[in-house]
Amino acid sequence: MDPGVIRKLDQVVVNRIAAGEIIQRPANALKEMMENSLDAKATSIQITVKAGGLRSLQIQDNGTGIRREDLEIVCERFTTSKLQAFEDLSSISTYGFRGEALASISHVAHLTIVTKTKSEKCAYKASYEDGKLKGDIKPIAGNQGTQITVEELFYNVPMRKQALKTPNEEFQRISDVVSKYAVHNPQVCFILKKFGESASIRTPPKSTTANNISTIYGAAIGKALIPIEVKDDVLQLSVDGYVTNVNFSLKKGICLMFINHRAVECSALKKAIDAIYSVYLPKGSAPFVYLSLELNPHNVDVNVHPTKHEVHFLHEEEIIEKVKLLVERALLGGNAARAYTQALLPGASQPPDSSKLNETLQGGEEKSRLDYKYVRTSHSEQKLEKFFGMSSQANGGSQDVSEEKVKKLVMASERTFSKQTNLTPLIFSSLRETRLTSIHNLRQRVEADCDENLRKIFRELTFVGTIDRDQVLIQYDTKMFLAATQKLAAELFYQLTVFNFGNFDRLTLSEPLELRRLALQALADPESGYTEEDGPVDELADRIVEILVEKSPLLREYYNLSIRKDGFLESLPIVLENYIPSVVFLPMYILRLATEVEWDEEEECFHTFSRETATFFSRIALTKPEKEYRWEIEHVIYPAIRTHLMPPKEFSKNGCLLQVANLPELYRVFERC
Repeated sequence: MDPGVIRKLDQVVVNRIAAGEIIQRPANALKEMMENSLDAKATSIQITVKAGGLRSLQIQDNGTGIRREDLEIVCERFTTSKLQAFEDLSSISTYGFRGEALASISHVAHLTIVTKTKSEKCAYKASYEDGKLKGDIKPIAGNQGTQITVEELFYNVPMRKQALKTPNEEFQRISDVVSKYAVHNPQVCFILKKFGESASIRTPPKSTTANNISTIYGAAIGKALIPIEVKDDVLQLSVDGYVTNVNFSLKKGICLMFINHRAVECSALKKAIDAIYSVYLPKGSAPFVYLSLELNPHNVDVNVHPTKHEVHFLHEEEIIEKVKLLVERALLGGNAARAYTQALLPGASQPPDSSKLNETLQGGEEKSRLDYKYVRTSHSEQKLEKFFGMSSQANGGSQDVSEEKVKKLVMASERTFSKQTNLTPLIFSSLRETRLTSIHNLRQRVEADCDENLRKIFRELTFVGTIDRDQVLIQYDTKMFLAATQKLAAELFYQLTVFNFGNFDRLTLSEPLELRRLALQALADPESGYTEEDGPVDELADRIVEILVEKSPLLREYYNLSIRKDGFLESLPIVLENYIPSVVFLPMYILRLATEVEWDEEEECFHTFSRETATFFSRIALTKPEKEYRWEIEHVIYPAIRTHLMPPKEFSKNGCLLQVANLPELYRVFERC
């Protein structure tokens, strides 16, 4: 049998084989692009995913951008701004260095880049296929930074695509990657979301590692964290991180490990830490561990794995032993609150008091948690209403008065706007990313004005019970607070309107409502402040319709608020899922859109529109049945507040949140319940 002929592979085949080593799944592609964004000094990174990243994977940052002159070769293999000679590998301090990430992606997907540097007057858009520029580089409007869109990943590698998991599982892998880098880079704002949905991960800029761990992995982990830190000049090693104490455990452990700021796996180090925890935790349980090791770059080989998933470093055994001792010392120091129990055999003497045992372990200083620090937070068995004798007939008198007012204001419109039968939510299939500077400014103002202490309270609140339509009781730690629902909801809906700009689903009316009629109803309401000096009511109503019809293209495009040219309202935006605004206040909303929104200046227009929309959505009508509004407050409004609200600093002063009880103080008077 004759030997086979050795041939040189076609360059396209070579490139696709190389791409398959680096881009194994959507999460690998995202990791490479995210590291490029961090290398570009980005302080905000937003990732949008469709179908687990296979249909579309988009990352947008505000980094330094890519020069117009470099766009022609940016997707060719081994093109990089971070490496010039092989010797540079010994001191590499950036994430990317081989220049294969974008090239590999372009060989297995359709790649589009929109980028702008600080010195350039406009952004530029370029598309790539198989590492080559496809078409011309086009000037385009855009903010500083880079937006990379990867579409139809593995379209030309069907076997790889078929071997991947479901879109939800792939999205979870993407979420894991974003979570790791968000924890390790707390100074950067990370946002991850699916197309058409709200953000699943959102971290604030200039945060801390501990706060981001609590935000992403849960408050329970955040409360159990023990910081660790050490520097060793001999090993040229610096370690910092967090581990959970021995009172906390997970069924499946979480281990975030970074070496020289690169997310890696070190099985030997992980096994050493697991061995430590096996002494303390029940079998089958594991801890949360975040470790960041900084080594001398000359002692680390970063080029041993195509995906940079692993690194090799000198003095591995000594470094692992050092970290192991550090973790052991941290657990011993944070072990005072651990509860020790012992089963007694018949006739055995009583063991020493556990509090004295803890006192002895700590050298006479009592560290055990006192009884009054324990709080019952589950409200699954008892509700606040039980203790006040509340029923579905509560507040009946005030409800009758409001119903009379509703009949005058809304008349037959309410039947059209019925939640049960007439509203049809329409879901958009694609998500648009805005490049409007005005919207970015509004978002930055919200983030900059956020009170971190209040945010922690709202993020970890426990809902206790509804007092009335504007007040609820919530609990945080050992404190009880009275919260003003209207004020909180108004700010929540404002922020949702700003951050979901251009991506609202539609709440469709089965029968369009006449704007003129709604305007007349609003002007007849004393709340409008209308007087005869303002002019004939019919002319004012016509002017309101004229303004809103004129602005209808803007309202439809950005907010899905649809107004026909003949002056009929067809739909409203869905600002919060599972929440329907009250029709009672719709006429006033229409009036204020025409009179209170600053239509002439872009940023102020979006700001005032969002405020008026938030006011409309946050007003809970007294005509809603008792059970309905209580359910909405507990299961829709406050879960959204817990997840999305970034409370402004003024909330600490305006009575929005008032402390009404503190368990340690109450414990002095009452017995523990």
